[in-house]
Amino acid sequence: MIDLIQEIYGTVMRNKLRTALTGFSVAWGIFMLIVLLGAGNGLIHAFEGQAEGMMMNSMKIFPGHTSKPYMGMQEGRQISLDNRDLLITGTAFPEHVITAGATVSQSEATLSYRKEHLSIGIDGVFPNYPDLEAVKLKEGRFINRRDMAEKRKIMVIHEKTARSLFADKNPVGEYVNAAGVVYRVVGVYRDQNSFSPTALVPFTALQAVYAKGDSIDNLTFTIKGLADEADNAAFEADYRRTIGRQKLFDPTDDSAIWIWNRFTQYLQQQSAARILHAAIWVIGIFTLLSGIVGVSNIMLITVRERTHEFGIRKALGAKPSSILWLIVSESVAITAFFGYVGMAAGIAATEYMNAVAGKQTIDAGVFSMTFFENPTVDMSVAVQATLTLIIAGTLAGLFPALKAVKIRPIKALRAE
Repeated sequence: MIDLIQEIYGTVMRNKLRTALTGFSVAWGIFMLIVLLGAGNGLIHAFEGQAEGMMMNSMKIFPGHTSKPYMGMQEGRQISLDNRDLLITGTAFPEHVITAGATVSQSEATLSYRKEHLSIGIDGVFPNYPDLEAVKLKEGRFINRRDMAEKRKIMVIHEKTARSLFADKNPVGEYVNAAGVVYRVVGVYRDQNSFSPTALVPFTALQAVYAKGDSIDNLTFTIKGLADEADNAAFEADYRRTIGRQKLFDPTDDSAIWIWNRFTQYLQQQSAARILHAAIWVIGIFTLLSGIVGVSNIMLITVRERTHEFGIRKALGAKPSSILWLIVSESVAITAFFGYVGMAAGIAATEYMNAVAGKQTIDAGVFSMTFFENPTVDMSVAVQATLTLIIAGTLAGLFPALKAVKIRPIKALRAE
């Protein structure tokens, strides 16, 4: 083994530049693969983080305008949602709908506390709102059934709203004024996906205070028993038919109501993530191949330069297997060493990316969005990629080695 190491070392030292350039191509290949995987993971983790806490098996329904005539009525009619649609949604699809809720909004309300003022939207919601949206209670409590039944004037505000109005003071138990209507703050919530944080009040209270009647701005419900996009498309068509009978619009009119199917969106995001991951691997593998080709070329040149030496070895009784082992070992040594260097550099680069940009968030005050998160690669993936590179390097050296073994001693001794 010592003799083998010395021979490999001597060969490398005699061809320093060629070995260094070949090794660089190998190290660069594994380095780029790990960095690309890390960057891809950063984007994928950000997508997953945005969906965290949100019920992805849910649908949200918004009213629209008809785009097709129906039963003698012209297109362009405005479709509105009301309490009956919420009741139908909760009862007409027992095999698929788990729980349903609704939102009614009052836009551009001025919320004030002492000398502080803030223009904000107010949403009337149901107690199951946190089960339908990416909302987590930070302090206090949320709206309950008694609040709904008694139409209480209580409010749950966003943490950014709390900072704007109350600074460092705990807002729970305090009273705020919204255009002459006084609400008692009972809780503070956080929502990482909120583009425009709103104040939340009981659904029934907002309908009564702002004379909304039984109108609804949107419906939200969670679903079950829908496994793929085809099942979701069939359910959406069934839902449109049911609401269409109630609202008198063509069931094939997609503009009458707009359905935001979060589960379908989630499946599409997962598909996009898989495509991104596959594309990164394809690019990385082709980068690795350039290094493998370099190893194969240097082994071919080595065989040609050492043809005379191999002839002398054979004439002195060296077995073909010993020559084969010598060349393959040299190939493995170069690939393994520089592959390890590239892997270490790649992991260091991803850790640096994680430290510098591992939680890249756009925060414009009214909304925040994370677009790059934890761009690291699992150690097992890095090791597997490096082992794959070493195996490929072994195969790259095998073919030149087989060529060297087949050389006849007499012909090899005549070579210059």
